[in-house]
Amino acid sequence: MSKFSKITAAMAVSFMALSVAAEAKTLRLNHNNPEDHPLHKSMEFMADRVEELTDGDLKIRIFANAQLGTQRESMELMQNGSLDMARSNASELEAFEESYGALNLPYIFTSADHYFDVLSSDVGDDILASSADKGFIGLTYYIEGARSFYANKEIHSPADLAGMKIRVQPSPSAIRMVELLGGNPTPIAWGELYSALQQGVVDGAENNPMALTSARHGEVSKVYSDDGHTMIPSVVMISTESWNDLNEDQQAALRQAAKDSMVFHREQWDAMSAAAVEQAKTELGVKFIEVEKGPFIEAVLPMHEEAAANSPVVADLIQRIKAMAP
Repeated sequence: MSKFSKITAAMAVSFMALSVAAEAKTLRLNHNNPEDHPLHKSMEFMADRVEELTDGDLKIRIFANAQLGTQRESMELMQNGSLDMARSNASELEAFEESYGALNLPYIFTSADHYFDVLSSDVGDDILASSADKGFIGLTYYIEGARSFYANKEIHSPADLAGMKIRVQPSPSAIRMVELLGGNPTPIAWGELYSALQQGVVDGAENNPMALTSARHGEVSKVYSDDGHTMIPSVVMISTESWNDLNEDQQAALRQAAKDSMVFHREQWDAMSAAAVEQAKTELGVKFIEVEKGPFIEAVLPMHEEAAANSPVVADLIQRIKAMAP
């Protein structure tokens, strides 16, 4: 081979390498949790997995701590194609797609296994796909355990919530639930909640125990009343526009990576949640109390009938979810 031929061949190889590099896509994913949170670690797993499955052709760059906007802002950016991916939860997504409302109903899941089985089923897949015409598509769910009330007083029954200002997410279901329980629902952005609790803007909030440590809410709310009213999953989504820009192989790899990360997340969640409870008790002095759930269930059960009456889509999902209960 002549010197010229060798140079030409080398240039061709370099050009091919540049072409491959040019074809590689990087998706930006925004969420509002810190980097040591289980949700962030699961999204990192997904990013590593999709890069592995596509030999580097598809990558995900994750922005923690709401660097690119709040959950609400992320949704709007994603819908108009300005942001590729976001992590929110079913409670906030209900305002964008009614199907998610079925997952937000209090006490609709009878156990942690029932919860995961539903999310892993055709029911879960149907909900993820339902928003394609609204600018985003759900890729997978991450469980977040059961949500309960926390404040600076013990909440043993709905009567104890009377007159209390309880922070809720901007979700019709969350607002209605607190109303039925006798509290005063107060929507406040997640990033503003610590100061709202500290300054008495609200009297309490509701979330899983991880909020006590990862967001340090246990510093300003010293009693966690374990009523377990809802099990609301996080949802990782992609802009419909960004999804349509991927080729079929990239779409398949992203779906696989997302589903794999869902299983990974469940495996780590229970251990990290238990550790958060212990840390909240020992380091922050939070008192955990068990609650008789019967009165809470009775108070909010009308929500199931109301939700079914308001939407045939949600009515069908409620029926399918309950049919899967053991």
